[in-house]
Amino acid sequence: MLHTASALRGLIAAPHHLAAQSGLAVLRDGGNAIEAMVAAAATIAVVYPHMNSLGGDGFWLIHEPGRPPVSIDGSGAAARQADPALYRGKGFSAMPLHGPLAACTVAGTVSGWQSALEISSGRWGGTLPLDRLLEDAIHYARHGFPVASALHQMARRQRPVLEAVPGFRDFMLIGGSVPAEGAILRTPALATTLELLARNGLDDFYRGEIARRIAADLARCGSPLKAEDLARHRPVRRRPLATQVDGGISLFNAPPPTQGLTALMILALVDRLNPTEAEGFDHVHAIVEATKVALKVRNAHITDPLSMEVHPTTYLHDSVLDRLADGIDRHRAAPWPARLGDGDTVYLCAADGEGRMVSFIQSVYHGFGSGVVLPETGILWHNRGAGFTLEQNHPNCLKPGRKPMHTLAPAMAKFRDGRVMAFGTMGGDGQPQTQAALFTRYARFGQSLQQAVSAPRWVLGKSYGDSKPHDLKLENRFSPALYAALERAGHENTVLGAFEDIMGHAAAVVRHPDGLLEGAADPRSNGVVAAF
Repeated sequence: MLHTASALRGLIAAPHHLAAQSGLAVLRDGGNAIEAMVAAAATIAVVYPHMNSLGGDGFWLIHEPGRPPVSIDGSGAAARQADPALYRGKGFSAMPLHGPLAACTVAGTVSGWQSALEISSGRWGGTLPLDRLLEDAIHYARHGFPVASALHQMARRQRPVLEAVPGFRDFMLIGGSVPAEGAILRTPALATTLELLARNGLDDFYRGEIARRIAADLARCGSPLKAEDLARHRPVRRRPLATQVDGGISLFNAPPPTQGLTALMILALVDRLNPTEAEGFDHVHAIVEATKVALKVRNAHITDPLSMEVHPTTYLHDSVLDRLADGIDRHRAAPWPARLGDGDTVYLCAADGEGRMVSFIQSVYHGFGSGVVLPETGILWHNRGAGFTLEQNHPNCLKPGRKPMHTLAPAMAKFRDGRVMAFGTMGGDGQPQTQAALFTRYARFGQSLQQAVSAPRWVLGKSYGDSKPHDLKLENRFSPALYAALERAGHENTVLGAFEDIMGHAAAVVRHPDGLLEGAADPRSNGVVAAF
């Protein structure tokens, strides 16, 4: 992908082409950006199950001209019966990654869809019925979809640890084997669930027939989640976190429990370090060192906002950011490691012809989440509870009813000249790093939107099966001089291939004041930009 897509009437970017097309079809039918995103989110939950699911969490940033952005927290809390004693009593010294005990937090993304659609109908005049928005997702679940390359590869990687997890084998394997790329995969139980949602409404997921089926399946497999945990769940609308950088650009990201603060801190610190050349040493070094600072803050403080002892805006005050930036050595790498995590997620963004925009992210956390697939509903349940610790007095210690820290962090920017940008990526701890690379390339160095997404990237931290979890991984398309300069500065480099999945699947949309829409999708994904 070399060229930025452009249009005037509507545009959506997604990491799977079928999801983008579902969103575009809704825009063509007169739907708005929120309605298009719900359609795309439902489709991608079916066709990209290793990355996201109805059984996962989601976060929204929503822009409407003339109004401040709105953030929706569609994430779930730990079961009322989930506490450290339960896990220690079953022999665990840390939170499990897979199996029924990893399926210990409510899945909130469907509630986020519902909250967003209330904005659509209440403020934007959205009228498309739910059965229209879920139409493509129902079709693909019922009649099948071709297995994408990323889904095939993740299924091969995760099969050894997930095959014995309840429901996974019947859900993902065909004839006892991982389906080949291009094989047709069908999930009929999930189709029935989507049909019930279309008929009964999205609240049915938490307080209706689907909720009863979910709770029964979770109980049979041994999850601590109960019907009352689902019934207690509500999405939350909050004001996004915000900061400004040079040029009067306002940056927005989701508040806790997400790592949105991390993303904003990195960009604010890099702005103070003032790199002058894209992909030069100063650029990469500045983002890597700012990442180290911001991740330390995240790991020390970010958790369920109801449990935080420090207000996140504390770290967005100019005096604090100035002090932290002054502590960054512009020439040498700071010592590292820190606790870092994987994450599998989808990021999508959309804009309609009225200038309304959505930045959206949806996830099951690790590849295929907990691996638990509920037989009555066909829902794959996430393992976001793995973000907890069993350590007492830790900010992310497991407690009943508490939300864990999330790596999910949809981003948005408003420029002084009237442009609005929605951007983000999957990639766990790599998310804020990739956001920083993408944004600075576009806003600071003037690269086209697609160039900013396609250009070589890097990530500090670990990935699946990594024996060097604290090195700086870089794609091999940088100049040799950059690798040498980074090594001289004390960075522990590992050079990978040209387009690596662990660098994230990014996307971006920009709306210009004259109504021009631009979009970019990541060549590292199975996605596209769809526009008209």
